[in-house]
Amino acid sequence: MTEGDGGKEGQERGLDRRDFLKRSGLGAGALALAGGVGGLVTGCASAGEGGATGETAAAPWVGSGGAGREVVVVGAGIFGVWTALRLQEAGARVTLVDLYGPGNSRSTSGDETRGIRTSYPGRELWTSWAHRAIRRWHAFDDEWAGTMGGRVFFETGDLILRREGDPFIRGVREIWDQTGVPYEVLGMDEVRRRWPQIDPEGMEEALFEPGAGVARSRAACQRVAQVFLRKGGALRTAAATPGAVRGGRMTEVTLDGGADRLGADLFVFALGPWFPKAFPELMGERIRIPMGHVYYLGTPPGDPRFAHPHLPSWNIPGVTGWASLPPDHRGFRIRTGGRAGEDPDTSVRWIPEEFLEQPRRILEAHFPALANQPIVETRACHYESSSTRDWIIDRHPEWENVWLAGGGSAEGFKFGPVLGDLIAGRVLEEDLYPDLADHFRLDPPEELGQ
Repeated sequence: MTEGDGGKEGQERGLDRRDFLKRSGLGAGALALAGGVGGLVTGCASAGEGGATGETAAAPWVGSGGAGREVVVVGAGIFGVWTALRLQEAGARVTLVDLYGPGNSRSTSGDETRGIRTSYPGRELWTSWAHRAIRRWHAFDDEWAGTMGGRVFFETGDLILRREGDPFIRGVREIWDQTGVPYEVLGMDEVRRRWPQIDPEGMEEALFEPGAGVARSRAACQRVAQVFLRKGGALRTAAATPGAVRGGRMTEVTLDGGADRLGADLFVFALGPWFPKAFPELMGERIRIPMGHVYYLGTPPGDPRFAHPHLPSWNIPGVTGWASLPPDHRGFRIRTGGRAGEDPDTSVRWIPEEFLEQPRRILEAHFPALANQPIVETRACHYESSSTRDWIIDRHPEWENVWLAGGGSAEGFKFGPVLGDLIAGRVLEEDLYPDLADHFRLDPPEELGQ
């Protein structure tokens, strides 16, 4: 599965549409759809707002159950940094531990950019929470960009191009109509008029999500970690492994092979592709770690057409990409399929030459002005796909004060602000969504053939 596939197939496990809307805190108005004007279909903006918790789309959950509690969060990817921040804001004394540090090049969240969109056919939970997360990314920038070096989220819009009758288009429209995400239906002439640098040859249908965007992912992880430190959190760069366990509760993690120990009341492991390595018996069959290939193309000198804000992010079958982003303009980005994953500590992140033909074909077909531009950077990023085809946010089956958080499945980055709320709330037993308590659980062993 690639980013361009639109997430996992199928419906949310065990939830029909009205149950989902009730449990996820969406108003009944999210079932309604207003009329389209000039091609813009505007669903009800209540998706992701309000609910029994009193939360608003842009306001984070702030718990109260952390006072006096020591918490260790292992892993400073997007799941880990947002969880650590929310736990710290809830009054806990939090230490965030990472083997290489936030935003490092080995991490899933360590690429330069990540797309943030809501197009997940059949997945109302992911669609509505992605819609909420976009507002949260805006709110985070509104609070911190002015004092910490500029924005990390850029609203670009997202353009989906498909052949006529493609089921992805139908599925996306259905999920957007259900959850109230605004979108436009475009003809190919309109695509050419708005973005003449795109050649939609061979495509017959297009959807445009104006609120979608792209985040500077490495910078975002580092930014959230910096805010966490400003609010009193502690950050350690070390290798952390489970330590002593007494009476079904972990009492400490061991750092750097026993050189140090770090005790706490609660522990969260947000390890991304390191899960099978750290917990081989528990996670070896539940997490796989493919590698996706990302290419950054140099843009023509003096030509702004392929830089933000002149081009949306785009999505064609199996491939996604977007414009070069300020302030550093690393290049026009393409993500394609990749190769089987290896050990995330030792895998070579250089993309072999035999994989370079596919992005060149995409450029020649749809972005001909870039066809002969140089590849200026590449990334080979590990992802972690779960056996549940969903996030894993669950207690360790043997250690009652240990939580596992992962399974981003190539889509988890965008949900960081809302998943931080969800994970921190569960850890502190202040679950925002108690009716979803059985969601995001580890697969039972019998379902894995064990």
